[in-house]
Amino acid sequence: MTCLRWPLLLVTAVFGVTFAGLNAGDTKTGFLDKIYKGKDADVKYIVFVPKTYDGKTEMPVILFLHGAGESGTDGKKQAAVGLGKAIRDKKEDFPFIAIFPQSQKGGWGANSAEGKRAMAILEEVEKDYKTDKKRVYLTGLSMGGFGTWSLAVAHPTRWAAIAPICGGGDSKAADKIKDIPCWCFHGDADTAVKVDQSRKMIKALKDAGGSPRYDEYPKVGHNSWDRAYANAELYTWFLKQSTK
Repeated sequence: MTCLRWPLLLVTAVFGVTFAGLNAGDTKTGFLDKIYKGKDADVKYIVFVPKTYDGKTEMPVILFLHGAGESGTDGKKQAAVGLGKAIRDKKEDFPFIAIFPQSQKGGWGANSAEGKRAMAILEEVEKDYKTDKKRVYLTGLSMGGFGTWSLAVAHPTRWAAIAPICGGGDSKAADKIKDIPCWCFHGDADTAVKVDQSRKMIKALKDAGGSPRYDEYPKVGHNSWDRAYANAELYTWFLKQSTK
């Protein structure tokens, strides 16, 4: 697997300080267990906080939406695959606060209870941590790839960039998200979610005037996410994107 390597000059430019100048102090970092207290139930989720977090410097945020296999109530599975695995496999510091909500019933549609809770958890983390509101990124795999497209359409001004992986969306809504920087990934041998789902969305974005990036992996099945999240360029690209 390709190592995640973060260009120090780029990260320094984004944060405005060097790693040497950061002092985490008493701030808790790493994968932290959290509980979102909703109206109907308390729901577990996880936040990854970089060891460079000092509570003073604004940090970019990634909201990660897991696949169907990680649904449940344990509050753990959703951070064990995909982006969470990539963070653990890192060779250098991961310069993002990453949020891992867990869908209990499956599905991340923007109008679903799960999709709305994911947005509420994002807002909670933004209140609890020093985050860069102009650098909030959305990504997900499989069921979470569908959710990425859905939440992007529902909240088009919220995201600095999106990275849907092996999912699909409403191509008729492409005009609403054509201006969001997008990097999509899919394996052409995927039998769980046909690659045509991503091809359709990319074509719709281009037809609407957008300029999405698209990586289609030859002879790769449903698990295109390990390769996508191991690509260090994805995170460099994220950091270059910001909302106005």
